[in-house]
Amino acid sequence: MRAAASYRERMSEFAEMKVLDTWYAQVSVDAIKEHFRRDPDFSARLAKKQKQARSQNSEAVVPKLTAVIDGRRLIKDNPPVLYHLQPSVENFEMATRRAIEQYMKSLAADRRKLVESFRLQDSAIKVVGVGSVGTRCYVTLFLADDDDPLFLQVKEARRSVLEPPVSKSRYAHQGFRVVTGQRLMQGASDIFLGWFRSAGGHDYYVRQFCDMKVSAEVETFLPGTLVAYATVCGWVLARAHAKAGDAAMIAGYLGSTGRFDDALARYSQAYADQAERDFATFKAAIRSGRLSTKPEKGAGLEFLP
Repeated sequence: MRAAASYRERMSEFAEMKVLDTWYAQVSVDAIKEHFRRDPDFSARLAKKQKQARSQNSEAVVPKLTAVIDGRRLIKDNPPVLYHLQPSVENFEMATRRAIEQYMKSLAADRRKLVESFRLQDSAIKVVGVGSVGTRCYVTLFLADDDDPLFLQVKEARRSVLEPPVSKSRYAHQGFRVVTGQRLMQGASDIFLGWFRSAGGHDYYVRQFCDMKVSAEVETFLPGTLVAYATVCGWVLARAHAKAGDAAMIAGYLGSTGRFDDALARYSQAYADQAERDFATFKAAIRSGRLSTKPEKGAGLEFLP
């Protein structure tokens, strides 16, 4: 409820602001500290997260994800979450190189110059994130030198779930749609964001893998800390929607009372209850044998570009 209230209140403020002021608005570290001032451990947690973020980069994950094989640094297989396609490896590498050529054309000239400093080394399938399971996802290793790596993540971009099934998106390329949305709504987007279409007709978007991002460990938060975190999330979401949409229209829809906050909180609780019931059904199906957890023979070939 606090997240919804923060979103509504901030959107009302954005509706009154000038356009440039909205785009320049940002959540500073001082503002975050103010929200969490009642959590005595927050400063220590923030310092820990900042240190952790600095270690989440391409160089840091090289020992974990790669190995030198026959004098060449390659991505290590760790099935089922990380593995190379064994059939038609040559075709896969050719498809990867064609994809990189397309991706380079999607970049601004200065970013293209940066990527040109690296050479393709290896590429493999990597399953990441709950929402990405079942889609085509890859991690690609580039090297500027033996100790100068760059990991790029390649993710399939499918049609938006908000797109009506009977009509086409105004975007001809779903990767372009995703990248445009991220650039529009994020406070600072990945400098490697780009897109391409595979020979098989699948749309993809590209971003840096391990680019100093960390996640909040909400399960460790005190109740007051969780409320403060929700407030900041509402602020950030309002800024994104104010940039991408019509802040005045959204603010008018939300109104000035707490009716929106209450409705969204009740919906969220009902959604969480339904998720628990669905998960119980899922586990029951496994126990009864109606749902098998064993991978089918040949599984993974659907990831072919």
